Amino acid sequence: MRGDHGREPAKGKNPVKRWLTGWAMLVCICCTACGYHTAGHAVQLPDKVRTIAIPAFVNDTQTYKIEQMLTAAVARELVTRTHYHVLNEADQAADATLRGTVLSSYASPLTYDSQTGRAASVLVIVGMRVSLTDKQGKVLYQNPSYVFREQYQVSRELSSFFEEDSPAMQRLSREFARTLVSNILEGF
Repeated sequence: MRGDHGREPAKGKNPVKRWLTGWAMLVCICCTACGYHTAGHAVQLPDKVRTIAIPAFVNDTQTYKIEQMLTAAVARELVTRTHYHVLNEADQAADATLRGTVLSSYASPLTYDSQTGRAASVLVIVGMRVSLTDKQGKVLYQNPSYVFREQYQVSRELSSFFEEDSPAMQRLSREFARTLVSNILEGF
């Protein structure tokens, strides 16, 4: 059998077969994904969830007002990053309720000043338990063991002493809120 130009096609080089093989490979490549997605766009919550209630988190520690900082940071993060309507108390109108408990809060010296023997930096560690449930009580998201750490420097000069633990707790609260909202949205 001769081709269009008077030549025979080479053995094993059937043009139709090559074309079909190429087409099949292209379809396979297009249909398989690497698994990556744009952060914040892979919402795993049911479509029926439009309102989320966030009652004040429970504080099982002796750290003053830590639950208020964490609750406020999570509510602010949900409002700024999502389309959900956020309520600040448990309500029957809410499609889901986010509850949290501060389980532990520790501050321990990390480094010491060699001249005075006082702490030069401190590490704050906060442990949390969080769950998001729908109206029927079905758990939509849960993490019983969040742990967040934040380090801060202690002022050396007593005359210019500024207590750094509160700004450190605010930074920790913002980081916790960013992580929690990302985890809820992306289903981790």
